[in-house]
Amino acid sequence: MEKITVFWFRRDLRMEDNVALYHALAEQGNVLPLFIFDTEILDKLSNKADKRVSFIFGYLKKIKLELEKTGSSLMIKYGRPSEVFEELLKAFDISAVYANHDYEPYARERDSATSASLNKKGILFKTFKDQVIFEKNEVVKDDGKPYTIFTPYSKKWLQKFSESYLLPAPSENYQDRFFKTVPFENFDLETTGFTEVDPGEPAIIPDQNIIQNYHQTRDIPSLKGTSRMSVHLRFGTISIRKLVQVAEKLNSTYLNELIWREFYMMILWHFPQVINAAFKPAYDNIRWINNEKQFEAWCEGKTGYPIVDAGMREMNKTGFMHNRVRMVVASFLTKHLLIDWRWGEAYFAEKLLDFELSSNNGGWQWAAGCGCDAAPYFRVFNPELQTKKFDSELKYIKKWVPEFQEFAYPKPIVDHKFARDRVLAEYKRALAEGW
Repeated sequence: MEKITVFWFRRDLRMEDNVALYHALAEQGNVLPLFIFDTEILDKLSNKADKRVSFIFGYLKKIKLELEKTGSSLMIKYGRPSEVFEELLKAFDISAVYANHDYEPYARERDSATSASLNKKGILFKTFKDQVIFEKNEVVKDDGKPYTIFTPYSKKWLQKFSESYLLPAPSENYQDRFFKTVPFENFDLETTGFTEVDPGEPAIIPDQNIIQNYHQTRDIPSLKGTSRMSVHLRFGTISIRKLVQVAEKLNSTYLNELIWREFYMMILWHFPQVINAAFKPAYDNIRWINNEKQFEAWCEGKTGYPIVDAGMREMNKTGFMHNRVRMVVASFLTKHLLIDWRWGEAYFAEKLLDFELSSNNGGWQWAAGCGCDAAPYFRVFNPELQTKKFDSELKYIKKWVPEFQEFAYPKPIVDHKFARDRVLAEYKRALAEGW
């Protein structure tokens, strides 16, 4: 059998400026591109018309067509990675497997097991940094400990960035080094039990006008004032290096948001316990009410607070929610309804097209006041004031909650002043016992 190298696509669904793909092509050649629909992940998804699965599938089809123009193809498999590699080893003489780093706990376990299994067979498993500018211990305090506050982290990040040079990874220049083969059989998503749906794919090219004006428009949900690049960063359909270079030239506020993303990834790497527990343990003493009917009303966008309902309906319909509104609805669930932040985090994880574990967890813990760099517990967003400040003409609300002034629209499920007094008393009690 002819020796080949496998490049394993994961959260890097692009052919250009792809670090591990570049190294596989430049160092090894005869590269067979592979994508695995991992059943360990898919089996946990309840919605068989999940827009994220369709988003991934759409990009895989594009990559496959692009490869077939060069006389190569993309192999798409469905199953557990360990089983897929066992199957591939029967069909190919594999000398090495290349992939880019992934930082989430399941991915770390998967890659560790894959590496051990392949190494036993004398096969190199090599991974690279690709989805962030700085990872793991690259931005830490002078004593080597991880930052837990964003501002000093961001200052060190910017200092390190100013002293660094972003090495190019021109994988697009090595098209002739892919494994030559007739096109592999077209993969049918239906065989996985999932239905292909339109994910409402945003444009992949960042709008430079939006980025330039980002600091002025980002908080207004009725405007197209955000880049919509989060889903592309999530699945790697755009290079973080490309986006950071654009941000550096055009808007420091936008660059700051990209740094927040890396901050939360660093927190997840160093403190994986945040997946199930509050970063600040004292906040695990909070006695959540967890009223299931109120949670259902929140999920369906029927709380009687138009700005909250608009955000939830936007997400349920499109898989997207405006960043400012995400803070409002998260604060409402945790502070007004005293419902555990983990309930809201899980619902977002199910619905958001751009769901990323580290950012989702960090955002929810920030809103609940229990995170590493959180809003203070006594900050309780007033939905009416948020509306006056960021949707004063009610354009956003009218789009998603057109009936908000009608008799049929539900009355508020909780009074703001009552809810604020209740949550402050409970947080104060919990923290007094927890410190």
